[in-house]
Amino acid sequence: MSSIEWISVGPGSTYLGSNNRAIVLGAPGPRHEVSIQYSYEISKEALPLSEVLKLSDSTSLSISSESEWQLAYDRGLITEGTGIEILQDRISSSYWGKICDGRAFLVDGPNLEICRQWVRSKAAPKYMPSDAKSPKLARLVRRDAREPNPMAPRLPKNPPRRRMIFEEVSIITLLGIIPSFLWAHFNASPGYIATGWPGLVLGGVILGLLSGLFWRPKQPTWWAEGSKMFPRR
Repeated sequence: MSSIEWISVGPGSTYLGSNNRAIVLGAPGPRHEVSIQYSYEISKEALPLSEVLKLSDSTSLSISSESEWQLAYDRGLITEGTGIEILQDRISSSYWGKICDGRAFLVDGPNLEICRQWVRSKAAPKYMPSDAKSPKLARLVRRDAREPNPMAPRLPKNPPRRRMIFEEVSIITLLGIIPSFLWAHFNASPGYIATGWPGLVLGGVILGLLSGLFWRPKQPTWWAEGSKMFPRR
């Protein structure tokens, strides 16, 4: 452990998650602020995961949380790496319910490992099954012992479903159903709309849903204010 070179990181804020909820081009969201109110040290180099696990089991060191890793990266303190770095966090499909004070986000049940993948000197988020066979690295963190803050800001446990349903209905109507009827109006035989409207509606719904593979409106970013989180566009 004496050979590990450490980087000091002071308190600060960083942003995680995506505000793009498209199925193919998007990523787990929502985008949110994390406010870290403590200082810590992170290892300058990523180590083999097996070595990191041994050290974390026998010492007070731990694998870096995603928030701690990202704050150091945003400040230019982590500047290079290789391959895939595993973080302490685990996610199912979103960050809803996360406590945003720097601690790792862990969910029960089936989950994905949150990682950072280095490509051309840049690190990007990556989510992968825990049983993936890729070689894995990780960075250690050491911090003072502290009690969890019971007033730490936290994302709502569930997304705003009413707003999302309204958004989906609007998109399906504007991008699917209305164009479907316009096409029939200008191209189909007389009387087709009167008899074939169920098919036009169904086709429009399918078209609108398929648009979600590649596009959905930009979602709000959640900001920390005191002990609460608020959405802003």
